[in-house]
Amino acid sequence: MEPKNWTPAELLHLSSGHWNIGALHAAVSLDVFTPLTGGDITAGELAERLGVDGRALAMLLDALTAMELVRKRGERYGAAPAACRFLSQDSPDYLGHIISHHHHLVAGWARLDEAVRSGGPVRQSSSHGSDESARESFLMGMFNLAMLSAPQVVPRIDLSGRQRLLDLGGGPGTWAIQFCLHNAGLRAVVYDLPTTRPFAERTIARFGLADRVSFEEGDFLSGHIPGRYDVAWLSQILHSEGPEGCAVILGKAVAALEPGGIIMVQEFILNDAKDGPLFPALFSLNMLVGTARGQSYAEGELTAMMAAAGVRDLRRLPLDLPNGAGVIVGTVA
Repeated sequence: MEPKNWTPAELLHLSSGHWNIGALHAAVSLDVFTPLTGGDITAGELAERLGVDGRALAMLLDALTAMELVRKRGERYGAAPAACRFLSQDSPDYLGHIISHHHHLVAGWARLDEAVRSGGPVRQSSSHGSDESARESFLMGMFNLAMLSAPQVVPRIDLSGRQRLLDLGGGPGTWAIQFCLHNAGLRAVVYDLPTTRPFAERTIARFGLADRVSFEEGDFLSGHIPGRYDVAWLSQILHSEGPEGCAVILGKAVAALEPGGIIMVQEFILNDAKDGPLFPALFSLNMLVGTARGQSYAEGELTAMMAAAGVRDLRRLPLDLPNGAGVIVGTVA
């Protein structure tokens, strides 16, 4: 593919793209959109409700109007339809958690040049760090993302006859929940760090599945995975580790499976030249900024690692997923 012939105007527009990001992140942090879904109000009225400066809020609202997230009628503002659905905390489709997680990543991305010079991370991991706000945004952001795809993906994966699913590094348990909702005879265990437990148990209870989905504390690199399973689901965890760590994780998942069990790995998958798709390529840099050895992997790399762990009959499921995501599945002897 020939490189794009960038113009100066296009390059400058690309360079200033963080202005849009900053406006959106500020609006979500201040929870601007929730009150705007209840009817049009003035900037002054909203500023009083939020406890912020009226002049500054009016400037933010005008920028959000230009971004088509807010509508303005005279001096009154209201949320645009997409903002009502995805950016109001009163909506079941709220995406504010993952947007807040993205906000926590900004400072690290601003130091990408340092990470490239050193080859190591320049920020603390959101999942393992001490910042509780960042951890909550990360974990519930994973819930946001999974809820965008799991209800569509799960019905296309045949788990008929399977009884025990291991959701390894499953965070709030969204995928385990969706698999159990779609498969009446299935039970699941979410295996993740102890700090994840309250988020997982709250989410499991929200879907009324506390009798079928349980949480097991542990570290999938250093801990033991108890129990036996006939399905293992590994969603977006291998990219946090280098090849050696991936080998450990895959080995433990395979060891926890009964003969004939299936293992499914979901990742943002690069092509084998590693120069696309765009999102997995950029996501690899996100792992550089935030982890010691993490990266995005090519499909050939993932299948080779799974084969080395004893997985056979490997194939990529024919799923059309966002951001270059894909699911590779295989069986164990």
